[in-house]
Amino acid sequence: MNRWRSLGVADQYGKRVVVTGANSGLGYQAALTLAGAGAEVILAVRDLDRGQAAALRIRDQLDDAKLRVSYLDLADLQSVRDFATMQSAAGSLDLLINNAGLMLTPTRVRTRDGFESHFGVNHLGHFALTAGLLPALRLAPAGRVVSVTSISAWRAKPLDSGFGLTGKYTPMGAYSQSKLAVAQFSQELDRRLRRAEATVTSVLVHPGWSATAEQPVHDNAGRSVRFARWATATLGSTPEAGARSAVYAGTSSAVAGGEFIGPRFLTRGAPVPTKLPRRARDADAAGWLWAESARMTGVDPGFADGPQHGADLATQPRRLPS
Repeated sequence: MNRWRSLGVADQYGKRVVVTGANSGLGYQAALTLAGAGAEVILAVRDLDRGQAAALRIRDQLDDAKLRVSYLDLADLQSVRDFATMQSAAGSLDLLINNAGLMLTPTRVRTRDGFESHFGVNHLGHFALTAGLLPALRLAPAGRVVSVTSISAWRAKPLDSGFGLTGKYTPMGAYSQSKLAVAQFSQELDRRLRRAEATVTSVLVHPGWSATAEQPVHDNAGRSVRFARWATATLGSTPEAGARSAVYAGTSSAVAGGEFIGPRFLTRGAPVPTKLPRRARDADAAGWLWAESARMTGVDPGFADGPQHGADLATQPRRLPS
């Protein structure tokens, strides 16, 4: 029995899928499984050489894989705009997996647009990308957005109004904040899609404790960061196991918008519906985050005009001072 059949993945023939961060880790495994199930998979990557190498590895296992490698730098909103424009021009999109992520950068770093790097890449980049691809997702019979958060969202403090640019910086604190933002965005997106009576659904997932390869260890990483990476690589589940939540959430007809999917035993196990972190359920905070994200990126997904109202990609993002 083929691997994706054994995992319960339905046929994806005729479907078009975007997976961010698809050159390694969870993204690569999700792309491999979806391609094996018949989907056309766009590998959205920051490093085209690594993306092409990943595509070759998939084709070594799947001779008839339908793959495209496309440049996307989530730390650069202009790159996000360009990618969304190109993919929207290609027609309907069935599934967007917002997987790529930055993890435990040892010192505070800014994106090209001036945002703290974890918040800028993990949340704002995907916020703008989702907005840009919503028109294409709405062209599909049942478009779906799958956003990948982390178990670190459970320990996150309320979102910092300075979005990590001021005050004390800790790698885990910044990472946890960004993953809480991902969770709140996914839930707010689902609420707005429902109000607009759109056919697109938004689902949140987490991979458990998985060796995701989101970021290599820096030479100047602190002891706690290095230990966290070692523990994850040693004790965490494989990327293949971690990717099961996103694949299931993206392909199963049993999954409804607004659900949170993760491993049965939190860190490991088959994907099942699970309970949202308390702060991810805060609708007021999520609404505030949505408005601030639209202001900072210059992109408003927009739902005021009903189901057919698309994203405003003509607005320039607000660049923060250096």
